[in-house]
Amino acid sequence: MKIICDPKRINTSVAIRQQHSQDFTSYHEQHLPDVVLYPKNKEELRKIVAYANRIGCPIVPFGLGTSVEGQVVPIQGGISLNFTHMNRILEIREDDFAVRVEPGVTRIQLNQELKKYGLFFPVDPGVDATLGGMVATNASGCSAVRYGMMREQILGMEAILADGSFIHTGSLAKKSSAGYNLTHLLAGSEGTLAVFTELTLQVYGTPEEFLYAKVVFPDLKKACNAANRMLYRSIQPSKIELVDEYTIQAINSYKLTKYVAKPTLFLELSGWKSTVLAEWEQVKEIIQEEGAGEWSHTFDKAFGDQLWDARRHAALAIAASAPGKKLMTTDVCVPLSILPEAVIFTREVMQAEDLHGAILGHIGDGNYHAVFPIDMSLPEEVAKAEKVNELIVRFALERGGSCTGEHGVGLGKRKYLTEEHGDAVLWMKKIKEIFDPKSILNPGKIF
Repeated sequence: MKIICDPKRINTSVAIRQQHSQDFTSYHEQHLPDVVLYPKNKEELRKIVAYANRIGCPIVPFGLGTSVEGQVVPIQGGISLNFTHMNRILEIREDDFAVRVEPGVTRIQLNQELKKYGLFFPVDPGVDATLGGMVATNASGCSAVRYGMMREQILGMEAILADGSFIHTGSLAKKSSAGYNLTHLLAGSEGTLAVFTELTLQVYGTPEEFLYAKVVFPDLKKACNAANRMLYRSIQPSKIELVDEYTIQAINSYKLTKYVAKPTLFLELSGWKSTVLAEWEQVKEIIQEEGAGEWSHTFDKAFGDQLWDARRHAALAIAASAPGKKLMTTDVCVPLSILPEAVIFTREVMQAEDLHGAILGHIGDGNYHAVFPIDMSLPEEVAKAEKVNELIVRFALERGGSCTGEHGVGLGKRKYLTEEHGDAVLWMKKIKEIFDPKSILNPGKIF
């Protein structure tokens, strides 16, 4: 390793390997990598990948470890590739609404720089993840209802294949009909097909005004109905988030807020002030008809910052509410017409199994989460959570939904892939074999 990487950026200590053995607060079993490497540029990264391929050594890319389905867990040991040193913003092309970045750049880091240009990057998965990790899992988040998932933001990329060769996909153009869409193939591949070295991303002009609202409902169904009706009216919120009473209680304890502990929508409208006010009048009509008990709305940024800070820390708040436990976090995505039924079903099966947990999510695109704190030392508790997880996923699949809307497959959703995609999984495996014949790139994930 000393030949291909500075010894100062090679770490074999147990403490550092332990940090790279697991992902964000999740229940997946830990596995230590044999070594953690910190490449500083793409040429050094190329040498590492080529060397690993020659000796058949597994490689697992690691951003900030914020995944929840075990994507960064090195289940076969080998090399954990930490991208801390590959975190440069390479170019901001403000007139093209585009940026070039290294994979270790975080979304907060990018947005802090984009502020100078009146621009912003919209995908917000809650935590301050690296952009490389967000591309790898095709991350989504609070803004997906308006701006879409990570795939929709990628104009192109540069990556290293398993044999150490470079591949370039896409361009600076916003659209193309030339050839197969390899950019979208690599996005969401969870480190199993290539290792990213550069990303070219689309960015946006910052809206003139933001209206923030918190709306409390008597039950989950009415909250979901209200969200759907906004979309059916062609109201375009930039964010619309469901948080249930359990999540609110956890947030109140963790953030010292005093929100009413009932199902709540966190809402953000943005654009020209006149447009935002007109949309809010429609929203107000809908929430009143759906029995909202109380609501507050404002253009005050401090209110909005507190609201979204609370939402972003929801997972940490839930974890803090159950000391010593791990989080089993499942996410599914269903057709919008099914969403209220799906959320109610989720609450019912949790209650039937006497499983304490939270329901929250980006319901504007049919994507929601169920989060169960579980004691890993109690097999019966783990089994109960796995049963509920499976019921939630199967409910979504049977109604034309997906086993994961944004978290990815990783380790936790592998058994559902064939149920969702059928024989297409065979072709996915063939693609994997072509890109990575020795199966050194994040082995054991997805399939």
